[in-house]
Amino acid sequence: MERFTEHILKFKWTIVTVVLILTIFLGYQITRLHINTDIISSLPDDDPVAKLVKDIGKEFGGNDMGMIVLETDDVFNAGVIERIRTITDSVRFTQGVSSVTSLTNILDIKSSEWGIEIGKLVDEYDLPTTPQELDSLKDYVFSKEMYKGIIVSDDTTAAAIMFTLLPDVDNQAVAKEIKSKVEKMDIPEKLYFGGLPMMMNDINDLIISDIVWLVPIVFLLIAFILFFSFKSVRGVLLPLLTAAISVIWTLGLMALTGYEITIISNVIPVVLLAVSNAYTIHVLNSINHIVLQDRKKALVQAMRYITVPVILAAVTTSIGFISFVFGAYLTMIKDFGIFTAIGTLIALLLSITFVPALISAFSMYRKNNYGENEDKQTILTHKILLPLSETLFKHPSYTLSGWGVMLVIFIIGIFQIETSVNMADYFKKDNPTRVAEEVMQKKFGGSLPVFVVFKGDLQSPAVLELMIKTQDFLKEDPNVSVAQSVADLIEQMNDAMGEGKKIPNDKAKIQQLWFLLEGQEVMPQLVNDGLTKGVIQSKFSSVNTKDIEAFTEKMNRYIEENQNDFCDIEITGMPSVYTKLNDSLIKSQYNSLLIAIVLVILIVGSILKSVSKGIYAAIPIVATIIVLFGFMGIVGIPLDIATVLVASIALGIGIDYSIHVITGFNHYLIENGDAEKAIENVILSSGKAIVINVLSVSAGFLMLLFSQIVPLQNFGLLIAISMFGSGFGALTLLPAILILANRKRKIIANNH
Repeated sequence: MERFTEHILKFKWTIVTVVLILTIFLGYQITRLHINTDIISSLPDDDPVAKLVKDIGKEFGGNDMGMIVLETDDVFNAGVIERIRTITDSVRFTQGVSSVTSLTNILDIKSSEWGIEIGKLVDEYDLPTTPQELDSLKDYVFSKEMYKGIIVSDDTTAAAIMFTLLPDVDNQAVAKEIKSKVEKMDIPEKLYFGGLPMMMNDINDLIISDIVWLVPIVFLLIAFILFFSFKSVRGVLLPLLTAAISVIWTLGLMALTGYEITIISNVIPVVLLAVSNAYTIHVLNSINHIVLQDRKKALVQAMRYITVPVILAAVTTSIGFISFVFGAYLTMIKDFGIFTAIGTLIALLLSITFVPALISAFSMYRKNNYGENEDKQTILTHKILLPLSETLFKHPSYTLSGWGVMLVIFIIGIFQIETSVNMADYFKKDNPTRVAEEVMQKKFGGSLPVFVVFKGDLQSPAVLELMIKTQDFLKEDPNVSVAQSVADLIEQMNDAMGEGKKIPNDKAKIQQLWFLLEGQEVMPQLVNDGLTKGVIQSKFSSVNTKDIEAFTEKMNRYIEENQNDFCDIEITGMPSVYTKLNDSLIKSQYNSLLIAIVLVILIVGSILKSVSKGIYAAIPIVATIIVLFGFMGIVGIPLDIATVLVASIALGIGIDYSIHVITGFNHYLIENGDAEKAIENVILSSGKAIVINVLSVSAGFLMLLFSQIVPLQNFGLLIAISMFGSGFGALTLLPAILILANRKRKIIANNH
């Protein structure tokens, strides 16, 4: 390592220049980054649920459904109906919109003196205006199942304008344009915007808001903690410079390789700002402890001691992130794992090359280096760390017992953990988007679309009857209030013909009715061009994970029992997507955590040439993960797409503390042969860096509590807790284990 550092110092100006050029180049690339909040696109392309959703979008004119709800005292008012028509027309003529349905343009089937009549519910060029016309419309709307609770709420205080976007359009941009156009109309009624495209657009805005406000705050907070800890400009500048360059290079590489910012990768800058400064903190801490007249020699000696632990710490942290690549199901989580791992390795590279080069190039040496003597005069070392090391050496068994009791309590909490994948939960309770979703759930049966696809001869009486049977089964679920298909329309037409509300037994009769439907705007949304596929469109109102899982399981069982040779049935939609996401969360958590633990033990064990030391290093972090999950269960924080990352990240970051303690203990034990002195030295030296690092990392993540996205708030809180837990474990649990293991080793040696 001496030769490596000497080469670094020899080419210091080259290194500084290259880092500067790369930072400018990759910083420019960041301007090309795009934000993608589409959660369905995060499912693998070969996932059957995601594939079916995409296929429906292509074959039935889109699958992204949005809703605008207009709330007032009474919808059946001439002015309100006029404004519904204005909004409907505005949405209809927005580029990227496939279809729009509202009170002023919805299809109507009725019988008349001339036979069956198919047209619009109201004449959009001659809207009802008189009290008699409005009362008549109201009575007619509530006499037909296809309108009540679909376009007008049961209490007549709200009207829905539903729209579908074309496949392969920029749904966020279209949703944004629609919202902007409607808001500019200055409509007196209260407006709510909901559905997946609207939510994605709002999350996009929240992500931008988080990046603009949170990153600078995290940056300043870490700067304050570093200054308070090191009391020098160098102690603030170098860790932050390393972290900032790591963030710029990582985001620049994302843009350069065509990756996008997602709801998860949104947090990468905060993660890297908090994590990346750790390696430079340990490098500076090591440099501060070497007291030599020759500053260059002191720098080389400090790097010789710290380089291996820092490499080991960075590699294990990267493993925590890389474990998502192999263990996660969602591509957004895999992408997060790839680029946070890359960012961590960039920070490592900068810490052991750029930092010493910069110190040497600009003579940023410490002016008054009193080494450990100065440390012992601080409150941290003299009042906290020194008494801690003495207590640990006297009572290692009590320390283990205390941890044992705490772990039992938190293990009980683990069994209370729930999962959540509902996108509405991403918003704060008072956020307009979440309020809108609650209004839509209460008045229009929610906004989660459900699609049941039938493959067969769509003009066959048997297929149409099966569709009606399936619709009836759907509506038996308390969370499904509406369902619509072409079979519905055929039934209503047959009823209008005076032959009862049922599917005709004769295919020729069905074809005659079908002929009357051709050209209607709604038909491409219900059947494909070849009449070989039809779809039941429905909505699911509950966002409760258990309700969604129960519904999906029930429908899958129904489909298995009812599909036959002449009709193949499949179900998809947001409940199916949420169920898939929910399953993937549990599998991702299990797989990524298992991979991370095994790899960390193997790598730490192989580098320290001792499997037992690899296991010792993992014990504090495994204990921290138990505390973390127990805390989630006790306080009711669910496992979601953000909190599923926490355990592996906590393992990756938290293992650093154990590595510094265990390598320091080995170093001092070899140096003086006294375990008590070795524990004291390692706690006083590495302990200070660990405490500073815990505080700076935790402070950085705690700033996520001010995020506009709820899962990221929970993510920040849990990472901060895990940092405190792993730091506390490394400074109490691990030393206690090392003391007891060393005493046992001595007893065995004495007996022999």
